Amino acid sequence: MRQLLPVTDMTAPVTSAGGGEWSLDELADAYAYPELPSGGKSWLRANMVSSLDGAGQHDGRSQPLSSETDMRIFGTLRGLADVVVVGAETVRLEGYRPARAREAFAARRAAAGQGPAPAIAVVSASLTLDFTLPLFTSPLVPTLLLTGATAPPERVRAARDAGVEVVVAGDGAGADPARVVAALAARGLRRQLTEGGPRLLGQFVAADVLDELCLTLSPTMTAGGAQRIAGGPSVTVPTRFQVASVLERDGFLFTRYLRI
Repeated sequence: MRQLLPVTDMTAPVTSAGGGEWSLDELADAYAYPELPSGGKSWLRANMVSSLDGAGQHDGRSQPLSSETDMRIFGTLRGLADVVVVGAETVRLEGYRPARAREAFAARRAAAGQGPAPAIAVVSASLTLDFTLPLFTSPLVPTLLLTGATAPPERVRAARDAGVEVVVAGDGAGADPARVVAALAARGLRRQLTEGGPRLLGQFVAADVLDELCLTLSPTMTAGGAQRIAGGPSVTVPTRFQVASVLERDGFLFTRYLRI
């Protein structure tokens, strides 16, 4: 693993010992959340992967674009987060399971006052989800379901009958992105991570609540009509981000961008 940016000595990229994979501790330091002031301020980061030609998925899934190092970073970002926010379609397509406790992050999480694993927060308007799946029936930390005030009452009942906490974060059928962020922060879940999908990420961007983008640039080409990493509503003026760091391994670039 090479650190291309920032270059600390201005002469050569920073590499791990022996030029191999960084340890999980090194990755956790590189991706640490900023210190958050008191008063409920949260930090929402996204973690996405894209092909060279802009595809955010292949055959409906992101895994074909990924790599072993990408998955290590994926696990690290989860190990640092209070909550993972994900859209219902991504839950269905990617076969989401509950986040697990990992010994490598136990001391770091305890020192930060976090539980053993992040909660999963699913954003859905229709609530057409299988509440018998392990994500809902056997999570280490209870899964949350965020929706709007006019979501289908029978689906709300089905979720609650299954023991899932339903959080109303919008006045219509769907959840409002800014209210999702605020509702999670109000529950003490301030270090927030979204893994998409593209429609949910696009909503966060359009609502101007995304603080950070962790983007893996995969050295692959897919062609076809695959969706980009962000979809949904457009913004009047493009949102500007600045590069914070770039790592490289096996041709993959692992970038971090912060909102200006």
